[in-house]
Amino acid sequence: MSTTDNEPEAPPGPGPAATDEAGPQAWRAMLLAHAAALRAIETDLSHAGHIPLTWYDVLIELKAAPDGRLRMAELGERVVLSRSRVSRVVDAMVAAGLATKTQYPEDRRVIWAGITELGVQAVLATAPTYLRGIEKHFSRYLTAAEKPVLISALTRVRNAHTEISITG
Repeated sequence: MSTTDNEPEAPPGPGPAATDEAGPQAWRAMLLAHAAALRAIETDLSHAGHIPLTWYDVLIELKAAPDGRLRMAELGERVVLSRSRVSRVVDAMVAAGLATKTQYPEDRRVIWAGITELGVQAVLATAPTYLRGIEKHFSRYLTAAEKPVLISALTRVRNAHTEISITG
């Protein structure tokens, strides 16, 4: 850690004003690849008549959680959506019968989201198309050697920002 203990040490080399070209290029490539693969997977799910990808993302987290439920704040940290968007998505899933939303009796500020049996069924029905979409629109373009490098690099970036948000 750096001397301030809330930022990871910067790698040796030029300062922020003189970043290398590869950093912004890698960033842009990652964003464009993510957007393209995401759109393609969303299209596959829609054409197959499955739930939207955002719903799947939320439901898979709820399904994996103890008792099939999470506090809304925890859910917001686990999915790739803003906290306000998570609330709207959960509200829509509640209306569709896929999720529940309840207040914690001891602290009415705490809201829990839970998965219903219908939500579990939707996850199970959607999963094969989703996994095929990952292979079709993402994984097949990476070599066996590139996949662990990508996992390591992106996990390191995510972990650095998780540490910052916890300690910063």
